[in-house]
Amino acid sequence: VQLQASGGGLVQAGGSLRLSCAASGRTLSSYVMGWFRQAPGKERDFVALISRSTGNTFFADSVKGRFTISRDSAKNTVYLQMNSLKPEDTAVYYCAASSRTIATTRRDHYDYWGQGTLVTVSS
Repeated sequence: VQLQASGGGLVQAGGSLRLSCAASGRTLSSYVMGWFRQAPGKERDFVALISRSTGNTFFADSVKGRFTISRDSAKNTVYLQMNSLKPEDTAVYYCAASSRTIATTRRDHYDYWGQGTLVTVSS
């Protein structure tokens, strides 16, 4: 599956952005879909995921209550809605797909990655 992330940009603190991850090759409902982010000089960290069949979601503590993840099967696209953005949310955001049956937050459990989209939050 090929993944294409988009929707990043520059936003003021307190603002919102919606990231999109469009897939081609296979239906996204076949995968656990995750979002990760990497700030300059830091490791790539888990942000959010949506499970394969039930659509259950899970979030990193740092974004819980501010971010939501959803899937549009008709468009074969996963979204990350980011509200109440903070400067510390500044990072390159990556979408990823895992073939594992059980939802996972581990970066090494994801098989396919998009190219990343930059989110910059100004204070």
